[in-house]
Amino acid sequence: MKTIKDNKIIAANKAGLFNYEVIQTYQAGLVLSGPEVKAAKLGQMSLKGSYVTIDPSGEAWLLKSYIAPYKPASGVQAKYDPSDKRKLLLHKKEISSLIGKIKQKGLTIIPINVYTKKGLIKTDIALARGKTKIDKREAIKKREAGREIQRTLKQRV
Repeated sequence: MKTIKDNKIIAANKAGLFNYEVIQTYQAGLVLSGPEVKAAKLGQMSLKGSYVTIDPSGEAWLLKSYIAPYKPASGVQAKYDPSDKRKLLLHKKEISSLIGKIKQKGLTIIPINVYTKKGLIKTDIALARGKTKIDKREAIKKREAGREIQRTLKQRV
């Protein structure tokens, strides 16, 4: 697993980063039950297709993220929904800032990654704008060029 400043990354949203241009990032806490925390720390979590929404009461929610059921707690989690919505913990100023920004056309909030920090589960969310096909093609070209450079450098050594 990769780490960010001594934090273990649990799940990353590579597709989200490919499909969206990140404008601004925020760090949020993630409210999970005990078995969900254990399953997430085991890496049984996916952010593919997930997004963040803010309801009228001013609470942020992570939707369509997947946390697999924790096998040893199968009795406790009898009616567990792996794709249930999960509450995000943000400051009121951050939420009001996000509400104002997502009213602009074409902006959305996506999770970038989920990681542990001092034993707690945190997530980086990003205010993002969708990329066009041209932007995606350019990203692919840059990635391929970088790989080719690495291959040639590796062959010379």
